[in-house]
Amino acid sequence: MTAESYVRSTAVMGTIATIEVVGCDSAETAVDTAFEWFRRIEACCSRFDTASELSQLSSKIGNPVPVSAILYEAVQFAIAVAEETGGAFDPTVGYRMEAAGFNREYHTGRPVQAAFDADDSVSYRDVLLDPAQKTIRLLKPMLLDLGAVAKGFAVDMAARELLPFKDFAIDAGGDLYLGGCNSEGRAWSVGIRHPRHDGELIDSISVSNQAVCTSGNYERGEHILDPRRAHATGNAVSVTVVAQTAMLADAIATAAFVLGPPEGIQLLERIGVEGLIITPSLERFETQGMRHG
Repeated sequence: MTAESYVRSTAVMGTIATIEVVGCDSAETAVDTAFEWFRRIEACCSRFDTASELSQLSSKIGNPVPVSAILYEAVQFAIAVAEETGGAFDPTVGYRMEAAGFNREYHTGRPVQAAFDADDSVSYRDVLLDPAQKTIRLLKPMLLDLGAVAKGFAVDMAARELLPFKDFAIDAGGDLYLGGCNSEGRAWSVGIRHPRHDGELIDSISVSNQAVCTSGNYERGEHILDPRRAHATGNAVSVTVVAQTAMLADAIATAAFVLGPPEGIQLLERIGVEGLIITPSLERFETQGMRHG
């Protein structure tokens, strides 16, 4: 028997997010709260909004700046991933992203320009965190980009609101969290988009109580830069990661995209997540769990 679902979609963070709660017609309040997390996190973490907390932080170089719990957690996580990946993931690429043309505010389409010239030598090592005081200090002029962290963070916080319902799905433009089972009582089936053929899938996986995120250069052109070399990376065309949280899956997918195989697969296995990397020649590299799961 197929269970009824409560489904709602709304525009958040430059994409359409959809939440489905299975077998429940009284999820409206929880879904309201879940969507509110997307708005709260974007207000803190967007580099496209000059009024955001992140933009304000970028204007204060050299001094410890007290920040909200949301921004501190996002930056702390981004720096931890940067350290773990040796800079293949690096949140200090904002200015280089802007210079490469990825600087249009999605509401209006207007270009957003930093009011300063960032230091080309900047890296995650120039971001100092004080866990006791919850301050962030930027040692050099820089523009932080939390694009590969903030949306996953919002998905995770939304998922937390929906945990009492057990069976639910959150899809925020390719950042997914799938709780429990679908309306047919089975694990959720997630299709992995073919990187070369629109409307086709290259694979599908079954997921329950996990997040799935895919990074690819088919979205908005080549938008993933190699922070170590300051140019678009060409080692992969698609990376899909399955992890316990969307924030981890999103950030690690970005890092694995930059690394390409075999380093990207080694990273996924070292961290303990599953994943699939597809190269420009459509060669597949998978973790053991993806091969046999």
